[in-house]
Amino acid sequence: MNNRLYGNLIFELSQPGRRGYSLPKNRFGNYEIPASLCRQKEAGLPECDEMTVVRHYTNLSANNFGVDNGFYPLGSCTMKYNPKIDEEMAALPQFQNLHPLQPKETVKGAEAVCALLCRSLCELTGMHAFTLKPFAGAHGELTGLMVIKKYHESRGDMDRRLVIVPDSAHGTNPASAAVCGLDIVEVKSLSDGTVDVDALRNLLDNVDGNSIAAMMMTNPNTLGLFERQIPEIEQLVHAAGGLMYYDGANLNPMLGACRPGDMGFDVMHINLHKTFSTPHGGGGPGAGPVGVRKGLEPFFPEVSPYHGNFAVAMRAYAYILSLGREHIKEVGPLATLNANYIKESLKDVYELPIEGVCKHEFVFDGLKDKSTGVTTMDVAKRLLDYGYHAPTIYFPLLFHESLMIEPTENESKETIDGFIAVMRQIAEEAKTHPDLVKSAPHNTPIGRVDDVLAAKHPVVTWRQLISPLS
Repeated sequence: MNNRLYGNLIFELSQPGRRGYSLPKNRFGNYEIPASLCRQKEAGLPECDEMTVVRHYTNLSANNFGVDNGFYPLGSCTMKYNPKIDEEMAALPQFQNLHPLQPKETVKGAEAVCALLCRSLCELTGMHAFTLKPFAGAHGELTGLMVIKKYHESRGDMDRRLVIVPDSAHGTNPASAAVCGLDIVEVKSLSDGTVDVDALRNLLDNVDGNSIAAMMMTNPNTLGLFERQIPEIEQLVHAAGGLMYYDGANLNPMLGACRPGDMGFDVMHINLHKTFSTPHGGGGPGAGPVGVRKGLEPFFPEVSPYHGNFAVAMRAYAYILSLGREHIKEVGPLATLNANYIKESLKDVYELPIEGVCKHEFVFDGLKDKSTGVTTMDVAKRLLDYGYHAPTIYFPLLFHESLMIEPTENESKETIDGFIAVMRQIAEEAKTHPDLVKSAPHNTPIGRVDDVLAAKHPVVTWRQLISPLS
């Protein structure tokens, strides 16, 4: 491949005078632009012909990885295939071409979709009411905590500012509580990865009884384990005057199996972009609708002026309709089956710190044979050579070499068997050719980058130091 054409930045392919597009003839006359709005120098845009531009971006796209390319077992993020019919529904011009500031009477269809989606989410979660305004999962967490804070303040409980968070929680939980102006206290997990109820009881006995605002929980938790003590936990928290918050990031395996509202949760958010059909790789788009039990809906805050990311809501409603009441019940059990199949097939070569049935995801603690010196990072990098996206690594922080794997309900047995075979192959390579694994990847456009340097000193702009293609 000619690196001069395919490996360069678009700016480096630029040649003075090259054009790939001609603007239509001016039909509007000439108008003087105020000097204050004019650039002081040229914009410095690249000058390329159409073929160069098309080839450049087509080849860049080939270096991208997504669920349309291959298996994406990214733990805790539910990166699943999204039916194309959902994309088509969201792209219907009657919906796609709406403007947020249109008169209300002209968007009755869109409002109906939002109302029907909220009703569907209530049915699926056991909540009484939903708002679609939050734009992301963390935004939903903040919104839900604002509901809880307003609820306590409405009762004159101004001192209820303490939010209990398990040590296995997603990092956004304590962050959202802090942004909401609340204080965080951690509760430890047992050796089996679930919340230590005795530690929670002790915590509640040793704090001011009027200080508890809420407890945030994810179920299944970040280890993919179902929290079986929720009835006792919610009784303890409610008895202390607090509310129960459900982090819906791991809702996928619960679909059709059980509902947070029935477990005793008062407030929750849903990551529509994880569970209900929106591709969210690369940072977006997302949506984090918040649901509440009856009596809390008056405390919904105005976190955005519109119905959140409407196109995401469209995809979600199309997804729910396409599965229907009967088939949406298959999502959770199939996701659980796939995760347990992989776990049981690999636990003889990868360290399984917690035995037992998992739900949608599970965590290995690196390779079982630690003598090879091959780390979880090495395994993840080697997976890239075989055409698989790496799982989540070094999270959760409960284990030193965490390798979190989440297959979804969409993946076939053939795909999963292929992934299992490659994971076993890498475990064998770690024993016989450890340097091969430690120096991976070998088949990607770039090798290992300095992650710390990239995070601390990211290069986000380009400055031409030499003439293009010289």
